Amino acid sequence: MTAHSRLPVIAAAATGIQVGAALVASRYVIDQTTPETLAMLRYAIGFFCIAPVVLITSRSWFLRKDIIPVSLLGILQFAILVTLLNYALQFIPSARVALIFATFPLQTMLIAAVIGREALTWKKSLGVILTIIGIGFVLGEDLFQATEGTNQWVGAIAAGLSAFFGALCSVLYRPYLQRYPAQNVSALAMFASVIFLFIVSKWQGGLETIGQISFDGWLAVVFIGVSSGASFFAWLWALKHLSPVRVTMFLSLSPVTSAILGVAFLSEPISAYLIAAMGLVISGLILALKDRAAEALP
Repeated sequence: MTAHSRLPVIAAAATGIQVGAALVASRYVIDQTTPETLAMLRYAIGFFCIAPVVLITSRSWFLRKDIIPVSLLGILQFAILVTLLNYALQFIPSARVALIFATFPLQTMLIAAVIGREALTWKKSLGVILTIIGIGFVLGEDLFQATEGTNQWVGAIAAGLSAFFGALCSVLYRPYLQRYPAQNVSALAMFASVIFLFIVSKWQGGLETIGQISFDGWLAVVFIGVSSGASFFAWLWALKHLSPVRVTMFLSLSPVTSAILGVAFLSEPISAYLIAAMGLVISGLILALKDRAAEALP
């Protein structure tokens, strides 16, 4: 693997790590506002970070026929996906939600194979399965705790749909990334999601909570927003150069990152689950990345 070919891999890995770090920061500030409003602030800051780059570097904009599809992909990925995750958390523990969402790369692989975008191979399949098992080890015994209530299946379906929509977006973004720079797609997708989330937050009264966010809370919000802007650009740039399955597999780094940050900043103990998880996740990623028989199809 050359230095140039490593860059998309580094970008995808950085995205997976950022998702885990942003999750920890979001936990810190989520009780000061609503999930929709936090998402709106997150992607508004991200948009304003990317917009100057687009204005400076872009020589052309979108064809009219592509504006709505890219905007809908942004709304689906940033607004609907997050809403479904939050809805799932009302019915099942976060550990189970995380494991169901970890099927993201598996669903991406199946969708890409069904529509003919990517070949399905045993190495890549095994790599995806290893990362899912690794995430199960991260979650540890919390995954098997009993859950009260009769609507657990509703939460499971919501979490599964969230992963499905994320996988679908990862595959459907690729044609637009072949036509336009990644920063242009990032800016339009984020802008559309911010407008949508603003309307939802206004309707639910979430905008009134913005003034209640503390100084430390704003520091967390700014970190989440700036890192999300850079991360989403890196994510799309990686999708432009690598197959969707290989890129989405790096999301398995997010729960591992959250666990490691918990050890570093919350004085949580290093468990055997975490050590085993890191080994499985890394093994799965290496196996999938070494599979040369299934490059993205044209």
